[in-house]
Amino acid sequence: MVELALSHDDARPAVLSDAASLPFRDEAFGLVVAYMCLHDIDTMPEAVREAARVLQPSGMLCVAIPHPINTAGSFQTGDPAAPFVIAASYLEPAPSVMVAAREGLSLTFHSEHRPLEAYFRALEAAGLLTETVREVGAPDHIASQDPAARRWQRVPLFLHLRAIKTGTRRSG
Repeated sequence: MVELALSHDDARPAVLSDAASLPFRDEAFGLVVAYMCLHDIDTMPEAVREAARVLQPSGMLCVAIPHPINTAGSFQTGDPAAPFVIAASYLEPAPSVMVAAREGLSLTFHSEHRPLEAYFRALEAAGLLTETVREVGAPDHIASQDPAARRWQRVPLFLHLRAIKTGTRRSG
């Protein structure tokens, strides 16, 4: 992806690095975006700490991840009214494998289930104050095209967070 970004006609700087060890100076940015990645990072608390390190005072971290409820359970059928069942323990971190199949293609995603508290503790320990939380379900236009998608209007698909660097770090 970095090679593609750098070869674009309107190329911008792009860097490949470990999220837990960013190659940027302290307080370099007013905004850090972690889009659909924190759930895939084995060292998630360290990655959040690094995001906080490179944020300027009062800078913002914006996060989007699949909602943790999705890696803790599943709908029993494709029916819009199907029950959602927690398979094991929502509160215990565990490896997660999700398979997405569409139009003859199948993708397997390997990540880690973490409860909401794990993300909020990482933000807190990094000196970030959670400002906004959104649990995002399927929008009406998607549910109207696919009746089975209506079930995702009862259980959130995604979690969106916005946190601000406060300048204080806590442990625990």
